[in-house]
Amino acid sequence: MTSFRRRAVGLVVAVAASTALAAPSTAGASAATQWNLNATNALIGTAGQAPPVSMLHLAMVHGAVFDAVNAIDGGYTPYLVSPDATPFDSQDAAAASAAYHVLLNILPGQAASLTTMYNAAIDPSVIPDGLAKTRGIAIGLAAANAMIVARTGDGRFGAPGFPVPAVLEPGDWRPLASGNDPNGWIRNVTPFLINSASQFRTKGPWPLTSPQYAREFNEVKAVGAKTNSTRTQHQTNAALYWAVHPGRTWARIVRGIDMDRGLSTAEGARLYAQIYLTAADSAISIWADKEYWGFWRPLTAIREAASDGNPATEADPTWDSLIGNPPYPEHPSGHLGLSGSHIETLQEFFHTDQIGWTDTIPATATTPAMTMSYSKLSEALNEIIDVRIWSGIHFRAADEQAADLAKDVAKWRKHHYFRKAH
Repeated sequence: MTSFRRRAVGLVVAVAASTALAAPSTAGASAATQWNLNATNALIGTAGQAPPVSMLHLAMVHGAVFDAVNAIDGGYTPYLVSPDATPFDSQDAAAASAAYHVLLNILPGQAASLTTMYNAAIDPSVIPDGLAKTRGIAIGLAAANAMIVARTGDGRFGAPGFPVPAVLEPGDWRPLASGNDPNGWIRNVTPFLINSASQFRTKGPWPLTSPQYAREFNEVKAVGAKTNSTRTQHQTNAALYWAVHPGRTWARIVRGIDMDRGLSTAEGARLYAQIYLTAADSAISIWADKEYWGFWRPLTAIREAASDGNPATEADPTWDSLIGNPPYPEHPSGHLGLSGSHIETLQEFFHTDQIGWTDTIPATATTPAMTMSYSKLSEALNEIIDVRIWSGIHFRAADEQAADLAKDVAKWRKHHYFRKAH
């Protein structure tokens, strides 16, 4: 029986953002946990990668870590490769080597700091010198090289932006103050797990003249306005909390759950690989769907409602959203693809929805400190669906359909990858 199944089903994890993000190490954590902290700090903190971009690269890091550790542990079918290994080789050395070499490929400009972290991870005081360590390092390098080769020419860092129609019609997305997505190339990246980016296409937004569209229009107009909104203080706080980089927020939450459950290096390697490979394919699918539907943001819809042909909507040329609008089409929601991937994978991995946590984000120059608490995973998902409406940047269909898309990707992964080895 694995360590996390011995724990109580109910779980509440307290996570302090102000300390977790600044800490150079995670005391008592497995190598998989430590390298998630190292990778998120390097990719999101130092490199400043946007949420969907960081999901692709965290998938590369943790996919390689899983293959390296799993080659030694032997519990599951590999993602890409299973280097020659024995049960006596060092899993911690393999994890460090795999993560380090993938990160070095993605972030060559951070070579000095990455090498410092890597040397600290394999220092003899941490992993004693010997054959187990030497073989573990070689196994990690082999897994990293397999990932690097597999993702070479995969469409990352292609042409930026989304297409904008030469003649704009009602419902067409057009760039707002945030511009046109410099990471629009995500929609053309080769998926990690699924067959194609269009495999789980969403149903799309409601027709502009439908009563369903009018209902969603009036909902976001009332509750998502920057001023004179019907939002409660809790709703405003939740909107601002989840507006902070969700990839970093979820990494912090998952590490807290991981450490509370006492996951081993092998268990943690599998958890992070499943989360990020699922999140990466959800991001690719959602960005492809954004191009397919090309739907306008509520800001444009509300200001230009006189043109939508729906008598149940009313224009307000001065309306503004609580938070700034992202630089890409509205449907479906990128945040719900990312959050849905994490939540569906956590529910599956731990075989329960009854996992709760408390997380605090410190105050900034523009926002107060915010503490959010959730008693179960589905409670968080339901609130995040509402949050993007409270923020004024999504219609409800975009949030709900994105969460469903993420669930479909997770189910595909469950049935095709990470199978127990016989």
